[in-house]
Amino acid sequence: MGIADDAVEVRAQGWRTLAALHGLIEAELERALAASVGLSVVEYTVLDALSRQDGWHMRMQQLARAAALSASATTRLVTRLEERALLTRVLCADDRRGIYTELTAAGRALYERARPIHDDALERVLSSAAERPELAPMAEALHAFSPTAV
Repeated sequence: MGIADDAVEVRAQGWRTLAALHGLIEAELERALAASVGLSVVEYTVLDALSRQDGWHMRMQQLARAAALSASATTRLVTRLEERALLTRVLCADDRRGIYTELTAAGRALYERARPIHDDALERVLSSAAERPELAPMAEALHAFSPTAV
């Protein structure tokens, strides 16, 4: 194997490690959120993105990017959350084609209940992953992004 081949293998191994850790995190978050507050990970992600808007709202395409969803999947998700009275759509006054989404009071309250559950589950799975030699470097790198680590 040449140097270029080694570099490709290192990147591929890094990607496999990241994918494995992502799978563990996603499964634990899904379990904890569903059991405690009846949210999926992607639903929590949407509530989290909207909660960071400081009483403002987001365009649907911004929300799609934040949740890593297609436009149609975002529309379906927003519809489900709207039916649960967790968020609402607002038409843009300047551009009638524009649709914004914002949290309702019920959505904010559910997010506030879900956030510590999410954070605890994330901490739990990262701590567990840090004990596995194949995942430890990636888990430690994620811990470095923690606000308490700074």
